[in-house]
Amino acid sequence: MATSSMAITDRYKKSTCCLLCSALTHMAAVNGDVKISVGGFEAERAVADHAMEENVEDLSQRAQWLRAAVLGANDGLVSTASLMMGVGAVKDDAKAMVLSGFAGMVGGACSMAIGEFVSVYSQVDIEVAAQKRREKQRAAAAGEEEEEEVRPGKLPSPLQAAAASALAFSVGAVVPLLAAGFIGNYKVRLGVVAAAASAALVGFGGAGAALGRAPVARSCTRVVAGGWAAMAVTFGLMKLVGGKPL
Repeated sequence: MATSSMAITDRYKKSTCCLLCSALTHMAAVNGDVKISVGGFEAERAVADHAMEENVEDLSQRAQWLRAAVLGANDGLVSTASLMMGVGAVKDDAKAMVLSGFAGMVGGACSMAIGEFVSVYSQVDIEVAAQKRREKQRAAAAGEEEEEEVRPGKLPSPLQAAAASALAFSVGAVVPLLAAGFIGNYKVRLGVVAAAASAALVGFGGAGAALGRAPVARSCTRVVAGGWAAMAVTFGLMKLVGGKPL
């Protein structure tokens, strides 16, 4: 009888200890002190979350690159078409109109590339400097005298950004050049340049709206209206300065 009572007491103690441990573990998990891993679930979840974060960041970077490319192409289209319309307002020579557009394309692409190179290079310098400051703060907090080698994360390439910007600008500038290159009639040439630029503006506006998840119709209308305004202002001012009536 005494042996049976002792066995019951031992089982009661073990059960009480198990319940107490379970309660403490649950409280610690709720407070964020510990993480319970069941069959490697936490490790697998951490790996999956990290991979998801990398995928989201990669998609975000790609979307930014594509959006920048669309904006660069839009700049090349509007500036080159406006330049050609301005030259066409004072001179009806097709060669002069095409050469002015080509010069605008080359100059604009070089300007965009240099500006993008300087901008991205400055961004890289800022990020590297910030990384050095963080490493110094960590070393000081840990009481370490030796500075560890700075290994910044994935940084944008200035040369790649410059090349992409110049290419996007050139793609947009080619549209009015091709439209005006094979038309001899003065009035028809101006109309074709305006029509080709308008069609390309609709495409670029739709692409930008799709990337930015904005209303396509509103974006296209805004982009086309801006392009028309630029071409009309350039044509009108050049016509006032030294043009001849159509």
